[in-house]
Amino acid sequence: MKGQEAEDRALAFLLAQGHALLARNYRIPGGEIDLVTDQEGVIVFSEVRQRRSARYGGAAESVTPRKLALMQRAALAYLLREWGRDDLPCRLQVVSIEGEAHSGTLSVLPVE
Repeated sequence: MKGQEAEDRALAFLLAQGHALLARNYRIPGGEIDLVTDQEGVIVFSEVRQRRSARYGGAAESVTPRKLALMQRAALAYLLREWGRDDLPCRLQVVSIEGEAHSGTLSVLPVE
């Protein structure tokens, strides 16, 4: 599965930061969220991106406005389907890995 190693590393990082895994690869028609975690009562929706080379731009740069819109849509669907409400504290973020999935530089970038 493409991106599995990057997602595994991102998940391990988030768990070490005190997150608890709620869902992985949450899908709805037209959208997906790689990782859904809980960090001290805040639901965190994470898109994981990894680029071995910056030749075509960095990992975080590969997240397009369209992808962010689909991610927001999937996050709303998750809240409504799994929790029955859409007013819970939550946030979106991108976990980027520049370089090899197992050893590259990992960054967490909030989505505003």
